[in-house]
Amino acid sequence: MTISNKSALELNKQTLAKVNKINIALPLTLISSLLIVGCTTDSRSTLTSKAPLSTVQPQSQPQLSSPVAYTYGVRPFYLINDMDEGPLKEELQACRGQLPSKTDFSIAHRGAPLQLPEHTYDSYVASAQMGAGILECDVAFTNDGELVCRHAQNDLHTTTNILTTLLAKQCTVPPILDAKGKLTNADSIECRTSDISAAQFKTLTGKMDAANKKATSISEYMNATAPWRTDLYSQNGKVLTLKEHIALARKLGMKHTPELKAPVVTMPFNGYRLDDYRQQLIDTYKAADVPASDVFAQSFNIEDLDYWIKNEPAYGANAVYLIDDSNETAKGKTFDKNDASTWKHSLADIKARGINTIAPALWLLVTTDGKGNMQPSEYAKQAKANGLKIITWSIERSGPLTDGGDWYYSGLGDAINNDGDMMNYIDVLAQDVGVQGIFSDWPATVSYYANCKGLK
Repeated sequence: MTISNKSALELNKQTLAKVNKINIALPLTLISSLLIVGCTTDSRSTLTSKAPLSTVQPQSQPQLSSPVAYTYGVRPFYLINDMDEGPLKEELQACRGQLPSKTDFSIAHRGAPLQLPEHTYDSYVASAQMGAGILECDVAFTNDGELVCRHAQNDLHTTTNILTTLLAKQCTVPPILDAKGKLTNADSIECRTSDISAAQFKTLTGKMDAANKKATSISEYMNATAPWRTDLYSQNGKVLTLKEHIALARKLGMKHTPELKAPVVTMPFNGYRLDDYRQQLIDTYKAADVPASDVFAQSFNIEDLDYWIKNEPAYGANAVYLIDDSNETAKGKTFDKNDASTWKHSLADIKARGINTIAPALWLLVTTDGKGNMQPSEYAKQAKANGLKIITWSIERSGPLTDGGDWYYSGLGDAINNDGDMMNYIDVLAQDVGVQGIFSDWPATVSYYANCKGLK
């Protein structure tokens, strides 16, 4: 297979026109579970039923009547009830009668993957119903040059059913069964989007992201969902290309935040260069007539942002530099959010490159006073001092917080001891750090807070 700059990578408006109309549907079980508490509609989103999206027939789904019905469900109320007594709890409780509405402060992280398979149709629609104003697609590429929504180029073995299909044979590291049918390489299976074509990708079914690396059978390997998540909404798992994602977000009345995922293959890949990949992402939005003001392209690779700022300045102005300790730790150092000598780039240097918005992981922005009170970190203070806009990721990505949380709560153990502390975390990020948006795996949590505080 050979990808050239003028063939498979050329995007044309005629193709996109075919995906401009999309069915908006959800299983009735999901609709009923979401529409428990607080419901309003948005007549600005017109959801019509038209032809299928792509050359591969999508799964048929029941129709969801338009417009979007916004809802919080029960989780925000559970979290608020679990908070320690205090003014914030009282304020949030006083908003119990508010009508849910869409807010750009609430950013859907891969959809709503706390309970629905990430980067699937149902997950995306659920995130819209929870009030998220911006929808993410993590972008990877297939072996015929199509951009698709997956959190990593090499996660098909944990996020889809590929191992139960004949496509498993095409995986970079396929599953190996011995003579007795025992799985022998559970710790090394690897399936990439670049192992298959776009048409083959569309035959897959998304599932909750999980794998048992000690499994001795395919079913044991796949059935590994964390106990605080669920497989209740995994029956459909319709996966989307980036073109389909754009059409869906438009129908749902949402803005766009695609993340260019780092290739795991050696680039160029059959003639497909890294710059081709960077440009194709932007070209896809341009061909779909999405205004640059509605697109927030993201990357952990600062050179991706350099490319967009230089070659696509309208889109580069909104580009978001994703940051954590993996890409912004100074050589020979351990990242410390309160010690600038441990940072690879100063915040002034990042701003000087023309970057306007950064998205550090939650824990980089918040520290404690040693007495159980959260406050802005030095990293957050310097970002603000240098005029950088800040968004952050990701709330609702962790299990129960009784024991102080996981990586997303690093260094905050003395301030985190129950699930309700999540609302305190959000409040410090919004009011003290001054973030302009928060990614969430369950957007209703952030939407409720934003609606209560009047954040648009």
